[in-house]
Amino acid sequence: MKTLRSLILTAAILCCSVLSMNAQIGGQKFAYVDSDYILNNIPEYGDAQEELNALSNQWQNEVKAIYDKVSEMYKKYQTEMVLLSEDQKRAREQEIVNKEQEAKNLQMQYFGSEGKLYQKRSELVQPIQEKIYTALTEISQTKGYTFVFDLASGTSILYASDRADISDDVLDQLSNVMQTVRREDRKRSSAGAASGSGTKSSGSQTVKPSTKSKN
Repeated sequence: MKTLRSLILTAAILCCSVLSMNAQIGGQKFAYVDSDYILNNIPEYGDAQEELNALSNQWQNEVKAIYDKVSEMYKKYQTEMVLLSEDQKRAREQEIVNKEQEAKNLQMQYFGSEGKLYQKRSELVQPIQEKIYTALTEISQTKGYTFVFDLASGTSILYASDRADISDDVLDQLSNVMQTVRREDRKRSSAGAASGSGTKSSGSQTVKPSTKSKN
């Protein structure tokens, strides 16, 4: 029973800390951002995503065209193989294998972990992420935040008060170095609508720039 009371008291203390006006725990200030919300209110990021999607579709079509050729070659071989000698069969089979390998190589060239799509994403998106991270660092240092969480990172945050959300502050700081949507015109996506009132379990972007080297 004593242990249960201790747990309840600890939970109560934590809740009070989270709900405090200055969002402090043990004298340390913390805040959070929603990186999805920040990115969605930077026109340059939207342009980058459109360009990446267009390139991805173009390259997927190129790879698909080669795989379609492989399928066509294989069907033709099956139809004609009864008329071919063993040497001719081996030659045709090798042609099909070579064409399929060509498709796989092109797919890796475009979509591999170090492929052209990754390189293009690094070229277009990483500079934006670096600017966001710089703005976030400046605000954190100015306002004395010890910790800043990302609501879109998948961290299990059960409650987040709007008072601790500095996403708009980051966007305002970014407006000094790049175009952002005006504060009064900013809109949260449906995925970020739970900010300040409930849970948010997943997201695909982080604001910290990647440390992986670019090719």
